[in-house]
Amino acid sequence: MTAAAKPAQAPQKTILRALAGETLPTPPIWMMRQAGRYLPEYRATRAQAGDFLSLCYNPELAAEVTLQPIRRYGFDAAILFADILLVPQALGADLWFVTGEGPRLSTITDQSGFDALKPASAIHDTLAPIYETVKILSRELPAETTLIGFAGAPWTVATYMIAGRGTPDQGPAHALREGAPEVFDALMARITEATIDYLSMQIEAGAEVVKVFDSWAGSLKGEAFQRYALEPAREIITALKARHPDIPVIAFPREAGDGYIGFAKATGADCVAIDNSVAPEWAAEHVQVDGCVQGNLASSHMVTGGQALVEATERVVRAFSDGPHIFNLGHGITPDADPENVALMIEAVRNFRA
Repeated sequence: MTAAAKPAQAPQKTILRALAGETLPTPPIWMMRQAGRYLPEYRATRAQAGDFLSLCYNPELAAEVTLQPIRRYGFDAAILFADILLVPQALGADLWFVTGEGPRLSTITDQSGFDALKPASAIHDTLAPIYETVKILSRELPAETTLIGFAGAPWTVATYMIAGRGTPDQGPAHALREGAPEVFDALMARITEATIDYLSMQIEAGAEVVKVFDSWAGSLKGEAFQRYALEPAREIITALKARHPDIPVIAFPREAGDGYIGFAKATGADCVAIDNSVAPEWAAEHVQVDGCVQGNLASSHMVTGGQALVEATERVVRAFSDGPHIFNLGHGITPDADPENVALMIEAVRNFRA
């Protein structure tokens, strides 16, 4: 056999093995928002940065908070510390954070608002510090730790750009897509193009996996889910695979319900992340049949802890034990979580025996 004909060596990092479809005796673990306010070392570094956005755009400090949960817990992956709303800012939206309330943006509600946006090709000057953070992490992470890059999905990003903030029902975005579909569709296309370029640059900087967060996918129903959650995910994944064929992609259409079924096949995602509104046994039967799943312990257990945390963790591991699985929460860890409960969760995963 010639050198060129040798089969590719199987990836050795546990998360890459799970993403390639391997069923492992112990699932790899990471946790959404694992670098965050529940950790005292994060709070200290954020205070040093001055504010949230300054932390995002400081490569050394952003890399530091990304590394903190790896040092403390030994997670199998680190996820880049950034924010999904950096892309709208790079497209020209005003972005600021209100303490205790969350993000605020200038709004896009008509054609003139859309016309004021920058082209997707103009995002990289603003986002250059993020790529530098990825480069630092690719050098400094332990050899066994996978580096995950990410972006928000177009629908979720659009909901913030239209409303100027998070909303309980994404009502302003639904109103625009129904009342001015040409403006809405143009905005979705612009965000999609920017997201492809942004994730591609993260990969070029050293990200080994990327994840697309569609936090508000659950508010899209029927044909709207297909058009505005599934189709943009397919477009992003197809473009990334064309540029970077070996990079796995995780898709997270949160609260998709039955929309999770077939999502991996329809979009080309290597893994579908599952929120905790669906039972792990259901997800194993209906979603894991198509490949790797990620999830789906309720993040509330990181607050309450105790034996209930151990039993719920074991239930998730048991449910997904017959196929490729990455253990994670069903949503991000909350600021009121107890760091000791994270350690208890990891111990329960790694000590589980069927």
